[in-house]
Amino acid sequence: MHRRIFVPGALAAASLLLAIPASAASYVPGAPGIGDPYYPYYGNGGYDVSHYDLRLRYQPQTDQLEGTATILAKTTEDLSSFDLDFLLDVNEVRVNGTRASFATSGEHELVVRPRTPLAKGQSITVVVRYSGVPSTKSAYGFTTWHRTPDGAVAADEPEAAWWWFPSNDHPSDKATYDVSVAVPDGTQAISNGTLQSTSSRLGWTRYNWRQNKPQATYLATLAVGRFDITTGTSEGGVPIVNAYSQDLGDNDGAARASVERSGEIVDWLSGYFGPYPFSTAGGYVPNTTTRYALETQTRVYYSPRQFANGANTSVVVHELAHQWYGDDVSLKGWKDIWINEGFARYAQWLWSEHEGEGTTQELADYVYASHPADDPFWTVKPGDPGPDDQFDLAVYDRGALAVQALRNEVGDDAFFAILKGWPKEHAYGNASVADFQAYAEQVSGRSLSALFDTWLFQPSKPAAPAARAASLATTGTAVARPKSWKKIEATNDIHGH
Repeated sequence: MHRRIFVPGALAAASLLLAIPASAASYVPGAPGIGDPYYPYYGNGGYDVSHYDLRLRYQPQTDQLEGTATILAKTTEDLSSFDLDFLLDVNEVRVNGTRASFATSGEHELVVRPRTPLAKGQSITVVVRYSGVPSTKSAYGFTTWHRTPDGAVAADEPEAAWWWFPSNDHPSDKATYDVSVAVPDGTQAISNGTLQSTSSRLGWTRYNWRQNKPQATYLATLAVGRFDITTGTSEGGVPIVNAYSQDLGDNDGAARASVERSGEIVDWLSGYFGPYPFSTAGGYVPNTTTRYALETQTRVYYSPRQFANGANTSVVVHELAHQWYGDDVSLKGWKDIWINEGFARYAQWLWSEHEGEGTTQELADYVYASHPADDPFWTVKPGDPGPDDQFDLAVYDRGALAVQALRNEVGDDAFFAILKGWPKEHAYGNASVADFQAYAEQVSGRSLSALFDTWLFQPSKPAAPAARAASLATTGTAVARPKSWKKIEATNDIHGH
């Protein structure tokens, strides 16, 4: 029952004014980019997402995807409109339960105008209903949606979400996820986190996945196909879920011999980086033609090509190391990529030493000696490589050289304290190269400005390499290739659309 109250004129006018924003001029469109200089139109301004709920239905035969995304967010400024990064066809948008108008703009912007402007600090619920054929969509001349003989995969960097869910697509806006996917019976849907439940109805099976820790949008993954799924638990108590396409052919054995060691590797990495930060771990190998692997959070994506020459635990180490360096602690901006790739590569060097196939110092010596001073390798600055060189070999190998140089400068006690303390210091957050330098200086009690500048920001070969190689460079002594180098080199095709 609703009671109507009639108020005298002046009081009624005052009540009406309370319903109108104090200053309409203060309500402005949210920026179409979050402010990353490498990718000006990636992410969006004006709001921060806390949770994505995705309810999807995918038909592999036609590549038809239908979905409803419910996005929980909070505004960071007074907004008359805001953008989402998205490519599929939108049928309806609601903001706080009310229909909103929407339009597309640029290569991948969905512009949403709520019926009522949104005040700064307001909690909002955005519902987007959409459909489309992802493989027919492209932006900037490429697609990151990969069709397979029995389904499709979304896994790429620095962007992948646009092809399957609307988002604030930048690592600085991390959120939790519920991903519910209906696929034809006999087909599986793989995503991040923990499988909460499955159900079957009318020829369709629905898989409900939950990621309960903050996750960057590019680390969200979806794979649909016919998989053989294995489960287990590491000695350290981490649940492991792996999946292998049923048509991997000759690569099947090598893939399993590598990825099935995920639990062992997670426990081993925990000794260097601290407790595993998520509720589950593992990976999947779909039948794709791509070359790279990607650290999709808790459920690593591996191309079959990573196992074309046999077992490759080195790539498994690289991607699982990212669960701490890249996923748990994510970059603030894409120029901070060294924190992701330099330390993941260094983890491979540590694994090489663990396996008796070359020490970290031997690998550092080999990399340094392999690139003469006039090699373009040295012109790439790992601490700020630029968008064109973001995934250049130098970011990985020169980046790992910088890590070894840090170790030699501060000594093993401080170095391993830094290695383990960093993920704890910035758990589930974002950090920059400058933040890492400050932390390393705090732990070691040393000024490290010269070292970081030399190894990360100078476009030239350092005159004093990571310790022992200095004498080799001046004497011309040859440096033997460590046994593990071929395996490490095979992981150079790590990312890319």
